Amino acid sequence: MVQPGGGMPDMQAILQQAQQMQQQLVSAQEELARTEVTGTSGGGLVTATVTGDLELRNLEIDPKVVDPEDTETLADLVVAAVRDATASAQKLQGEKLGPLAGGLGGGGGMPDLGSFGLPG
Repeated sequence: MVQPGGGMPDMQAILQQAQQMQQQLVSAQEELARTEVTGTSGGGLVTATVTGDLELRNLEIDPKVVDPEDTETLADLVVAAVRDATASAQKLQGEKLGPLAGGLGGGGGMPDLGSFGLPG
């Protein structure tokens, strides 16, 4: 038997669910902005701190690695530490936003999270 209303979706319920998901997404994004993760390189000689929304917040460099004759190694260590921290932040984003993006039809993927403006 066919139910009254012909099985049409309840638009009010759909809109309410979408609004709830939007609020959850905003809440998750705010939490990511407050969460900090670190990445290291050179056995801990360089440490980068990045927020969950990929903002570089801090960079610590052990004086032992600072050699005026070899700035290239220092630059490589900095880039590696920032990449390590960024990878951790992207993983955190996937954990926090993946289920929400999937529910919004986003397939769980986040576009171009690695665009940090750092040399590759």
